[in-house]
Amino acid sequence: MTRPTEVGPPGYTETLPCEPETARRARLLLSAALNTWGIAELVDPGALIVSELVGNAVRHTSCRLVQVSVRRVTDDLVRIGVTDKSHALPKMDPVAGGDETGRGLVLVDALSHRWGYDEMRCGKTVWAELVVPAC
Repeated sequence: MTRPTEVGPPGYTETLPCEPETARRARLLLSAALNTWGIAELVDPGALIVSELVGNAVRHTSCRLVQVSVRRVTDDLVRIGVTDKSHALPKMDPVAGGDETGRGLVLVDALSHRWGYDEMRCGKTVWAELVVPAC
């Protein structure tokens, strides 16, 4: 079930199974949040970002669940995060022209203002931030 955050900056969070189908539900959560905040122009880049972050969790961890969050950190910044219980940290490897995989974080890096991860005692959150365009 999607829940708005009760304290702190406005946001939405949902805990979902760590499986490929979750990317679709994560895109719906992201779209609902951005449309609610009146910044639908960020839906397309945000959807690609959240899909890649969920896909990385599915491919590179053995977690059963992930938590997807979309937060309005400031008036001009949205943070998209995917939390899992794995301690394996993301890394952006160089990709050769013929490679069929490995471009996820390159794409996240290109689409976002910045991205990173926060290590926690029970895992990590990989996040990316989008700048809200001026009116």
